[in-house]
Amino acid sequence: MSAKLTLTRTTIGVNVRRGTYEVFVDGKRVGSYELHETFETQVAPGRHVLLVRGGRYSSQACPFEVSEGQAINFNCNGKRILPLWLASFAIPSLGLKIRRA
Repeated sequence: MSAKLTLTRTTIGVNVRRGTYEVFVDGKRVGSYELHETFETQVAPGRHVLLVRGGRYSSQACPFEVSEGQAINFNCNGKRILPLWLASFAIPSLGLKIRRA
């Protein structure tokens, strides 16, 4: 049996980081999704690391743990407060934010 990982990409207001976001679990690309879409995939029970990339920007690595049959949900978007948004031009791993939903 497996667990379900779901990512959404919704935002309120302006999201300047448009385009396709690629989803990586444990360093392997598992798919991609667009703004206002939902991405779902099955993962094995246990500990994993989630990373999302959009162009040259990425999220911080987000560790999570799931058990058999569990569903885990995250939201990822490029909307950041101004200082972090500006810093992301020099540090691309600050460009996207993953939050557990």
